[in-house]
Amino acid sequence: MATNSKKLLRSERRSGLLYTSPFFIIFAVFGLFPIVYTFWVGFHKWDPFSEPTWVGLDNFVLLMGDDRLWLAIRNTFSIWFLSSVPQILIALWLAWILNHSRIKGNTFWRSVVLIPNITSVVAVAVVFGQLFGRDYGMINWLLTVLGFTPIDWVNGTFSSHVLIAIMVIWRWTGYNALIYLAAMQSVPEELYEAAELDGASKFRQFIEITIPQIRPTIIFTVIVSTIGGLQIFAEPLILDGQGYAGGVSRQFSTVTLFMFEQGFSRFEYGYASAIAIVLTLIVISFSIVNFLIVRKIRA
Repeated sequence: MATNSKKLLRSERRSGLLYTSPFFIIFAVFGLFPIVYTFWVGFHKWDPFSEPTWVGLDNFVLLMGDDRLWLAIRNTFSIWFLSSVPQILIALWLAWILNHSRIKGNTFWRSVVLIPNITSVVAVAVVFGQLFGRDYGMINWLLTVLGFTPIDWVNGTFSSHVLIAIMVIWRWTGYNALIYLAAMQSVPEELYEAAELDGASKFRQFIEITIPQIRPTIIFTVIVSTIGGLQIFAEPLILDGQGYAGGVSRQFSTVTLFMFEQGFSRFEYGYASAIAIVLTLIVISFSIVNFLIVRKIRA
């Protein structure tokens, strides 16, 4: 009897490994191997016209002294901050309205807020580039009507960061709002009823009940927004339209743009891989910081 049980257990283990093996195979080929290979390339000097040559830490030493990297890091953090903070706040507000309002067609409005997320990022960048155009853009026309000076959105440093942040906010706010909405619907209604009996306002209920109850979801979206914001690529690339520089004076160059410029414009594969490694370390560092903050909040 014991022998049969052991055979059954081994059979179940083999079946489990067999069923899960496709995931591990795909992850090893398309996930793990590129990461390991990138680290290997980062310690070599390599271009299309020569064989890889081991240079050790030379790529990283050069990178630490490259002003273009530090400019790209500053731009990336600026765009990330300008986009992530308003995005999360607006998403929370939208989710609260969709969860507690009595408007008709609630399902329709919940679907509408997701439309920007499924819109092509190319279309988004083109449309916003036209809206914020220097000479004929609608936003500058409106500023002129209101008596303000038109802004050269693309060629200014801070203004270009604001423009890219607005594109990111418009595209991802609805997505985060639906995530918050799903979390809010799991909050017991009894808590709100008790708060109303105690005379708590809607705003007080939102701060004292909703936010603490959906805190894990907020933390999740903050981490995901941070990872995505630090790897922003498509919006500044299409806004530039002339390559990977990130504007005529690199005013909105990001780390990923700089990496692609070195890899696919200058064909410095080793240098580009070193940039990718540095970006990975930055993302990991932020994830660790987020984890420590979350642990402290929970404590």
